[in-house]
Amino acid sequence: MLKIDSSLTAQNLLPATEKLFALSATKIKNLESRRTPGSGAPVFTVKGKYTARGWTEWTQGFQFGSSILQFDATGDRTFLEPAREATLREMASHISHIGVHDHGFNNVSTYGNLLRLMREGRIAANEWEQNFYELALKLTGAVQASRWTQITPELGYIYSFNGPHSLFSDTIRSLRALAVSHQLGHRLMGEQDAKINLLDRLLQHAETTARYNIFFGKGRDIYDVRGRVAHESIFNLNDGSFRCASTQQGYSPFSTWTRGQAWILCGYAEQLELFATLDEKEFLASGGKAKIMRRFEEIAFAVADFWLTETPTDGIPYWDTGAPGLSEMGDYLSRPADPFNDHEPVDSSAAAIAAQGLIRFGNYLKSTKRQAPGNRYRNAGLTVAKHLFAEPYLSTDPKHEGLLLHSVYHRPNGWDYVPRGSKVPCGESSMWGDYHARELALMILREATGKPYYEFFLRS
Repeated sequence: MLKIDSSLTAQNLLPATEKLFALSATKIKNLESRRTPGSGAPVFTVKGKYTARGWTEWTQGFQFGSSILQFDATGDRTFLEPAREATLREMASHISHIGVHDHGFNNVSTYGNLLRLMREGRIAANEWEQNFYELALKLTGAVQASRWTQITPELGYIYSFNGPHSLFSDTIRSLRALAVSHQLGHRLMGEQDAKINLLDRLLQHAETTARYNIFFGKGRDIYDVRGRVAHESIFNLNDGSFRCASTQQGYSPFSTWTRGQAWILCGYAEQLELFATLDEKEFLASGGKAKIMRRFEEIAFAVADFWLTETPTDGIPYWDTGAPGLSEMGDYLSRPADPFNDHEPVDSSAAAIAAQGLIRFGNYLKSTKRQAPGNRYRNAGLTVAKHLFAEPYLSTDPKHEGLLLHSVYHRPNGWDYVPRGSKVPCGESSMWGDYHARELALMILREATGKPYYEFFLRS
């Protein structure tokens, strides 16, 4: 169980975030110095060097987005200009990519961050450049929303790259693409010029995910533990019926792949922050704003509570809560995670994603005058960040291209590097783990230094 440090503040973590970004600068420069455009997006490290291996180019936006976050944190334009150029040169295909569910990962991390910085006055306003970013964001949300499976008149989902039968938990965090596109006034146009509301699609996807990928301890099946998350749900396309839970990167459909749960926790929390800024009329077709907010809160409470109770004392999880080797590790939840153990790997990337979700959910609750639970979740997220932003998770070796160590990509496929003398993967990094460590650090840094709150969506 996570041992929450209730004394933590963003200011307490300011030295750690500054150290992180100092190390991050070297990591970004080292990787950029040997990168060849078109050589494939870096995915995870092997012996400290980033390699391109994946089923889609879903990490390209995290690479360029990391440089944008580095500029945001430090003001060093040597990171901004290459990222702007790379976004212009290499990200267009990700906008029109009809084969993936990852638009929010790739395009909000690049075009979205650049537009945000322009609106904040951090980079010079230029009408044509702003129009370019806005058009990219309008289109990416619409293209993602077009990967649609309708299972009932009220429910549907953006299907994964596995096909129209497959709903991934990951996609919740990628819904930011639909949200920003909607905020920019865009709609997906369908047959007979049908105008498809992107917020409505976002809400349908979120509700379908909640019903089938998230568990609430209400007796759905014998593995129905409140806050547990299944990576994937499978549907019968003939009649839209749910068939079974599944997983691609977890141990089983009846355990929780912790990065999938982290995507859920962060995704629903940041959508709550967005919805709080939207007008009631935006939700009329979905039963009203109050109903939607209550549902998203129910989800966030469940998955956050599961995280607090089912992770080790430092809040850094093993890669799956049902991984078989955990049974060899005794009472592993009563002590900090051990990335060098002989049985199961930890996943620091899941911790970085979840920590942001915990802080955002806590901040949201505090904004609604629920101070006690708000402080609990917020301090939980800060506690996880405190452990991540220090060794053995923070990579201090300038020769290692990764920033956040002990990340896991695909344990079932055996894609992760196992160093000599070890029995499980450890000591390596992932592009999404590094990006989300930077995003988490930036959110804390901005608060500690009195800067505007870091959020993905647009404010007028």
